[in-house]
Amino acid sequence: MFSKPLGRNARATRAGHGRLRFAAWRHLARAASAASAFGLVSSAALAARPMNTDDARVVDSKACQIETWTKRTPSGTEHWALPACNFTGNLEMTLGGVRGKNDGIWNTATVLQGKVLFKSLETGAWAWGLVFGNAHRSKAHASAELSSERYAYIPASFSFRDKRFILHTNIGWLREKAGHKDRMSWGIGSETQLTKSTWLVAETFGQNRGKPFYQIGLRHWLIPEHVQIDATYGDRIDGVTGERWFSVGLRLLSVPFLP
Repeated sequence: MFSKPLGRNARATRAGHGRLRFAAWRHLARAASAASAFGLVSSAALAARPMNTDDARVVDSKACQIETWTKRTPSGTEHWALPACNFTGNLEMTLGGVRGKNDGIWNTATVLQGKVLFKSLETGAWAWGLVFGNAHRSKAHASAELSSERYAYIPASFSFRDKRFILHTNIGWLREKAGHKDRMSWGIGSETQLTKSTWLVAETFGQNRGKPFYQIGLRHWLIPEHVQIDATYGDRIDGVTGERWFSVGLRLLSVPFLP
């Protein structure tokens, strides 16, 4: 199951902007939070580590970030890398992917995503934007069919308690190339500041069919605004399908350097 995945907050209060996911993948699904085993976009999209529910924030203007993480499921392990840059000040582009082994089969997937904001997140206020992208899974072997999914969704974020608690909501659409199926995706997540450098994240996400997923974890800034680590646990609600996962991640953010 793919999850992250995939934006970034300019300030430490972002504590890791809130991974198509691949909820775009089960997430690629993240994310997020595109979270079937090496399925593609699942519920929201590429959100900030470690969330599948995305936030209405982007990487700082002219800066870049890279999010990497390992996700362990009962059927195998996934290794993710998602670099992203903000070239214009209000357009965050992500190009990355995942390689993993599920049920003994190696798979590779890539994702290309864009994100723009129509209203920035201020203290005590709210923000919203638009995310669009494509997730593509390579052949597992010569006879396998290629899979891809197009998706788009609207992230909205709401700030409370001087940004010590932030609520995120996603509503969107994804289309599976195989079968020509359209689905609605959704996500609800939160970031709660526990200490100056540590945040609790929690979310639930899914589609308009099937039981939703949940995830809970911690983010911690080793170097505020530049180096972040995280760990999460998640599963499908009711937890009877063996789709639980555990993930650990590292997020690196640069200072502005692009021309």
